[in-house]
Amino acid sequence: MTRQGRVTAVLGPTNTGKTHYAIERMLGHRTGVIGLPLRLLAREVYDRIVALRGPSVVALVTGEERIVPERTQYWVCTTEAMPLEIGADFLAVDEIQLCADPDRGHVFTDRLLSARGLHETLFLGSDTMRGAIAALVPGAQFIRRERFSQLTYTGSKKIARMPARSAIVAFSVENVYAIAELIRRTKGGCAIVMGALSPRTRNAQVDLYQNGDVDYLVATDAIGMGLNLDIKHVAFAGTSKFDGRRMRALAPDELAQIAGRAGRHTAPGTFGVTGEARPLAPEVVEAIESHQFLPVRKLQWRNARLDFGSLARLIGSLEAPTSHDWLTRVREADDLGALKALAAMPEVTARLRDARDVRLLWDVCRIPDFRGISPNEHAGLLARLHGFLHEGGRIPRDWLARNIARIDKVQGDIDILSRRLAFIRTWTYVAQRPGWVEDENHWREETRAVEDRLSDALHARLTAAFVDRRTSVLLRRLNQKESLVAEVNDKGEVTVEGEFIGRLEGFRFRQDRTENPDEARTLRQTAVAALAPAFHLRADRFYNAPDTEIDFTEQGGLMWGSDAVGKLTAGADAMRPQVQAFVDEEAGAEVAEKVRRRLQHFIDRKVATLFEPLMGLQRDETLTGLARGFAFRMVEALGVIPREGVAEEVRALDQEARALLRKHGIRFGQFTIFLPALLKPAPTRLRLVLWSLMQGLEEFPESPPPGLVTIPNLPDVPVEHYTLSGYKPAGARAIRIDMLERLADMLRTRDSRAGFEAVPEMLSITGMTLEQFADLMQGLGYTAERGERVKTRPAAPVEMTAEEIAARAAAAAAGARIVATETETPETEPAETAPTESAPTASADAEAAGIASEEETQPADRASEAEAVTDAAPPDPADATTVAEAAATGGAEAAAEVEMEVFYTFRWAPRPRGEARRGRRGEGQARADQGGARGERKPREGKPGQPAADGGVRGEAKPRQKDGPRKDGQRKDRPSKDGPRKDGPRSEGPRSYSAAPDRRKDRIDPDNPFAAALMGLRDKT
Repeated sequence: MTRQGRVTAVLGPTNTGKTHYAIERMLGHRTGVIGLPLRLLAREVYDRIVALRGPSVVALVTGEERIVPERTQYWVCTTEAMPLEIGADFLAVDEIQLCADPDRGHVFTDRLLSARGLHETLFLGSDTMRGAIAALVPGAQFIRRERFSQLTYTGSKKIARMPARSAIVAFSVENVYAIAELIRRTKGGCAIVMGALSPRTRNAQVDLYQNGDVDYLVATDAIGMGLNLDIKHVAFAGTSKFDGRRMRALAPDELAQIAGRAGRHTAPGTFGVTGEARPLAPEVVEAIESHQFLPVRKLQWRNARLDFGSLARLIGSLEAPTSHDWLTRVREADDLGALKALAAMPEVTARLRDARDVRLLWDVCRIPDFRGISPNEHAGLLARLHGFLHEGGRIPRDWLARNIARIDKVQGDIDILSRRLAFIRTWTYVAQRPGWVEDENHWREETRAVEDRLSDALHARLTAAFVDRRTSVLLRRLNQKESLVAEVNDKGEVTVEGEFIGRLEGFRFRQDRTENPDEARTLRQTAVAALAPAFHLRADRFYNAPDTEIDFTEQGGLMWGSDAVGKLTAGADAMRPQVQAFVDEEAGAEVAEKVRRRLQHFIDRKVATLFEPLMGLQRDETLTGLARGFAFRMVEALGVIPREGVAEEVRALDQEARALLRKHGIRFGQFTIFLPALLKPAPTRLRLVLWSLMQGLEEFPESPPPGLVTIPNLPDVPVEHYTLSGYKPAGARAIRIDMLERLADMLRTRDSRAGFEAVPEMLSITGMTLEQFADLMQGLGYTAERGERVKTRPAAPVEMTAEEIAARAAAAAAGARIVATETETPETEPAETAPTESAPTASADAEAAGIASEEETQPADRASEAEAVTDAAPPDPADATTVAEAAATGGAEAAAEVEMEVFYTFRWAPRPRGEARRGRRGEGQARADQGGARGERKPREGKPGQPAADGGVRGEAKPRQKDGPRKDGQRKDRPSKDGPRKDGPRSEGPRSYSAAPDRRKDRIDPDNPFAAALMGLRDKT
């Protein structure tokens, strides 16, 4: 450019609006060029001008980016990339004090000496350049601009106490990441700005900070070069840096350049130190606050008039000295070092034939070492590129595509992505050089797209690593004293300002787990501030919730749906439990009391509903004397009492007292006195909980699964737990007490002295196999003698035609009219009626009692075994003779057809007693009154050896019938202790008791509500 137009130096500290002034002046001209020190700052200024004039007239030219519209009027460039030959009306160079920079200073010095606008030229920078500009640019005018805001030193602060809207400056990537991690843990997160970031990544990070998503910025000294951010405080984590060759302390003016980022426009700013940085010296603080620094005495210079006649002459011109008092030759730059490295390569020097080849080599050497691997690696890459350009004039498309493809990967951590970004910058720079690649637009777009993808991935990794958005947002809302609104979804998940902070389980807040204690405190603080309205709304909804939404657990917990809202505690008595609500203190006393009242109402109604029979006993004023006392015992025992424990009280009750108690549903069973309605699953579960509360147990016994007739009898489970669950242990299993009493009703009809076998009804009631039933009977006080006999096979069905079936049916009908007048023989009656009358009766009884039977849950093989056991008479002697003959003759075929079956003969076997024996009648009465738990005592029998239905008091025995079973000689045919008689029964035919009236038809147990129905059903059968 020719030296014409007005030259003005706008000098002053940071935050004086110099860059803004330059933009306004440029837009006042038809064309203009502005040079900026950083690619990031160039992009920022470009975006500002595009917003004012549109993209069609604004160009952006940097080493790695080139956007040049056809009607370009305004050029925004890095200082190195400024077009000096276009003859623009306006020209400006920002941060002109970088003329003293040891690395890039020679570029800025060259612009100061030679770059001019046709009408106006502006040099923007620090006031330290006044003397140098006055000496080197004759006729230059000076404008002094003062800082808009005050800058104050605040000393040293810990990072944990750093105020919001602060920037912490470090001078190495490692320190930047370490500080960022610490801020994430203590403050919720930060944004990161480094010169090595791409403009896209840097802008995304700056947006995090500017938008308020984070309140902290961790950066290198890149923020000192004109980036306008909303920063209130700048803290130095160090005051020295590595300049590429050595560690050196930052000069006061360099510190001021960075500290000056604090304070936006007229807002005051502060600066200080943090971490391991030592406090600033008083004279340094004074210089920064007053903006008074030593003037620049020497500018970095390198000869701009290069000689391309030969490689040696080019190197000589680059190393030419200067004798100017204001200039000093720059130290060897990276491009000159690369040129010397390539000059030592014979294959490179062999290509140099003229000045054009030397100029091409110099252009290649000016490619910056973005990768930073090593000088030799960089020199090898430059030699390769020079070879392509010298031989073919273009870099091969396939070779370039392979190198770019190796970089185009968005996987990896922050370091890997940062390295790939540095690599792609090399190819972006190459693609921007005119004539170096075929289809320049394609490769510029391709490299830009790869850089954008890597930039987005790096931004995502930085945000994920150093930003806890939740904590950051919540802290900002708390600091701004804004009212926080909590939202609780149907799963109990709590979000505040869209951030998940935990779950609300009932009325207790469970915050999200975090390893950071500072973050945990923030979450708790936010929850307390935001959940207060939510607690009240939730309490109102709970108070109006129906009882069906609330339940108690087997361990005494109180649940609202799937949330625990309280627990039961012992009250004045077992049927008046109290509640303890689970409510956080932050919810307030009002919410806690409302929850407690609702839970108390629930449990009171639950007890009243499930234990209504016991409540009726308590309210019945007609019960007096012994009856009232026994009712108290039933209430105290929660509706289930082993008879052996209240034998004396039962004997003391007269018939009138028992009748009054029976009206309330009490059943005086042989083994247990209980209320059948309280054996259902829900009352049983509540009974175990209430009893456990009164006992002060830490772990409550659990109720058995509903519908089981028997459960395992575990040795480590107390008998009392089985009783409260509605079961009585007997042998290896425990049987439900209501089904045990039905079994006892059947056993009373059997001759327990002579011995009897199990009938299908007994197995059906208990749901057991024959072997299990034998163990149960032994647990009840019986002996079980095992035997085998020939199994009677049912006749095989005969297939008949329809005519044969019709003829047989007609014959049977005719015979029935004749046989009806005859007397049926009693021999076939027991075998025919026993299997058919028991199963329906048992099912009907269970359904009437409201207690599920186990018959539905038992395996099919058990039912088959039960049906296989019959109450038939002993086998006929003829069958035994047949077996003996088959064995004697060795007839294998006949023996194979004989199938044996196992049967048990049960007899009452009371435990021996040491006391003197009483009379038979009195002994039976006493045993009946005391109960027959575990076979210790033999219950009272209607005839010798048979249990009675009711304990009664002494002398209540019913009159013995004259025609009892003894007259048929049963005692004579009773099996011996060693098993069944080997010679078979005495008589040839089966035994029959048809001569005496059937006691089962006459005797009805008043305590058995199903006895009458059972007898009637047997009669119908």
